[in-house]
Amino acid sequence: MTTPRLDIDIAKITHNAKELKKQYGSKGIGIFGVTKATCGDVNIANALVKSGIHVLADSRVSNIREMRNAGVKAQFVLLRTPIPSQVDDVVRYADISLNSELVVIKALSESALRQNSTHKIMLMVDLGDLREGVMPSDLESTVGEVLNLSGIELVGIGTNLACLGGIRPNEKKMAALSSIATDIETRFALTLEIVSGGNSANYEWFVSTNDTGKVNNLRLGESIYLGRETLFRKPIPGLFTDAITLVAEVIELKIKPSIPDGDVCQDAFGNVPEFVNHGQIRRAILGAGLQDVLVSGLTPRSDIDILGSSSDHIIVNAKQIELKIGNEVEFDLDYGALLSAMTAPYVTKRYVT
Repeated sequence: MTTPRLDIDIAKITHNAKELKKQYGSKGIGIFGVTKATCGDVNIANALVKSGIHVLADSRVSNIREMRNAGVKAQFVLLRTPIPSQVDDVVRYADISLNSELVVIKALSESALRQNSTHKIMLMVDLGDLREGVMPSDLESTVGEVLNLSGIELVGIGTNLACLGGIRPNEKKMAALSSIATDIETRFALTLEIVSGGNSANYEWFVSTNDTGKVNNLRLGESIYLGRETLFRKPIPGLFTDAITLVAEVIELKIKPSIPDGDVCQDAFGNVPEFVNHGQIRRAILGAGLQDVLVSGLTPRSDIDILGSSSDHIIVNAKQIELKIGNEVEFDLDYGALLSAMTAPYVTKRYVT
């Protein structure tokens, strides 16, 4: 099959999803399966549903629309504050959206009334990572205004950590979120259906805590697809870390110097490259590049070294590996590489069982 491509092992993804659902469920925490890194891939979405995860979350309305139109049997959550120009589609295709701006929620309310429907929302609270979220001091007034809006149902609150700011979702942060949830429920005499504590970075907190408080939901993507937590990228016991593989093909293989000849200036992307002199090496070029994948996020599965990349080429030191023209070379991906490869139009997908 043509390359570059992603080999996607549906059985391994299903296994990971089932195991994580079981583990988190043991302490009363449900899972939203996050499909944004897989670009709303319908085959993967169906695998998550088959594993018992019946709520799927994505940051793109277009991905949600495609999954819904393809007949994926799930509820759908929009993972980020809706873009104002897309509120009609958000109400039409997403069952729930995460929100932090009152003006956007009011627009959702107006759209829901026009469409004769009710749109559910979760309010995001900023606990220090400084991505999206209402500041805790402003939350009570925001909730008060939201509850007065027609066409809107407040079903929960959530927070996002270990993303933009890399802030750890530890016991203190989760206790703060639980306390905020309790305050809201008491102040407004309501019950929050969802208290979402974060994402794949919450694994360390989960396994170490004896009290999850009111946190009853996590939004998981990377740990399902790559089998790792995301604070230190450590493998999670019992999960596959090789469910998705990038495959590239050898298009040139020659003995060449390891140091370029001439004055070194900027490369094609404005960087000034540095090289280590290893003498003459077996230098292979693979038919994939930065238009296909974030090369810095790749790890070869064989004993070769990535030397550099351009738009269309990955250059490797083949070392002692007996490569030939046309051979396929396999790579593990980190989250950034997965995200870029899944959204690249030049990378094909093969589903492996």
